[in-house]
Amino acid sequence: MEARPLHIAMYPWLAMGHQIPFLHLCNKLAIGGHRISFITPPKAQAKLEPFNLHPELITFVTITVPHVEGLPPDAQTTADVTYPLQPNIMTAMDLTKDDIQTLLTHLKPDLVFYDFTHWMPTLTKKLGIKAVHYCIVSSVMVGYTLTPARYYQGVDLSESDLMEPPQGYPNSSIKLHAHEACAFARKRKDTFGSDVLFYDRQFTAMNEADVLAYRTCREIEGPYLDYIGNQFNKPVLASGPVILEPPTTELEEKFSTWLGGFEPGTMVYCCFGSECTLRPEQFQELVLGLELTGMPFLAAVKPPVGFETVESAMPEGFEERVKGRGFVYGGWVMQQLILAHPSVGCFITHCGSGSLSEALVNKCQLVLLPNVGDQILNARMMANNLEVGVEVEKGEDGMYTKDNVCKVVSIVMDEENETSKKVRDNHTRIRETLLDKDLESYYFHNFCTRLREILRK
Repeated sequence: MEARPLHIAMYPWLAMGHQIPFLHLCNKLAIGGHRISFITPPKAQAKLEPFNLHPELITFVTITVPHVEGLPPDAQTTADVTYPLQPNIMTAMDLTKDDIQTLLTHLKPDLVFYDFTHWMPTLTKKLGIKAVHYCIVSSVMVGYTLTPARYYQGVDLSESDLMEPPQGYPNSSIKLHAHEACAFARKRKDTFGSDVLFYDRQFTAMNEADVLAYRTCREIEGPYLDYIGNQFNKPVLASGPVILEPPTTELEEKFSTWLGGFEPGTMVYCCFGSECTLRPEQFQELVLGLELTGMPFLAAVKPPVGFETVESAMPEGFEERVKGRGFVYGGWVMQQLILAHPSVGCFITHCGSGSLSEALVNKCQLVLLPNVGDQILNARMMANNLEVGVEVEKGEDGMYTKDNVCKVVSIVMDEENETSKKVRDNHTRIRETLLDKDLESYYFHNFCTRLREILRK
């Protein structure tokens, strides 16, 4: 007898960087015939609609985000506010708790997938629904910063404490530098919505869940998943790599024309995601480093702090010097299509989980230039553990130079360099593993089987 399809509700953190990965998971689940109720505000729904590949099974359920003092009118997601106001969006999301309870009572799903709403497991327990904490950041990050071995040390951990991994952590080579540990220590004392400490919110969200799930596969993060499972003493599931389907749209003409003008494998592509805003000095060192390589490049980065456009932030004479081989763009790009273009041979990435997922299934070589948070530990895993990329060296103040950017690009693009040979071979091996359709179908079958087992408990 064939098992009945599951009905799953989704309520991810109100940031598009979380909403979209949750929807990617929905698309995969829908292939197996499972029904999804995706709870989201109207503005987010409008942006998500094009990514819904199975509207017959994935239904958007709109929710009103209450107004909170300090937020602009009609602010619904982090896309509507500046970075300092994001905690206010979290406060507003917390205020939807009663509405969520009403919706779940009506929808009667088998499971709820969530991340930042630490109150969700208590609510679902009352309703007889299982709570799945679905984490879009890597288990490498969670294991380093949020497991009981680290959390119970309290908020007053010193920088030197945080420079070393917690007891039992799978890889002792993954560490933080002093300036990074300082930022992590500050974060432990930050509140994030409703006067709740950021780390309390995250820890409670995981510790109270019925099951922990990660957007990854054991071939990449297996030891870290096992470590988290042992630490929290609960099931940890991997949804698999969640390889995105190729976009149905085509690359904008200005980009396809630019990329098409260069030989295969010669182009350097740089992108730091939709939310990263560099300081002016970082921006200038980055673009000057690209110039210094002497290679053709396309950089898609936001205008730096204090500037309206990337053009106004350029070093003096830069545009004239790189004319015909360098293109700096300040808007959003179709990264999947750019990474798959034959002319792209190198990708300078901020090491966000989504960007790394897209990069690992393409042939471009990886230059790792993390900025904050999980990006840093992702970079260490890619460089030290998997050895599929090379990280740009930074000074004690966390700053990189144009020379360091140029140096690493030159290394990975030199096919005769021993380091380059090693990372190319490792990248090829990981790429072939991730693109194996049998691997993806195995993970999703196993993922859904485990979810059903949890429902029976």
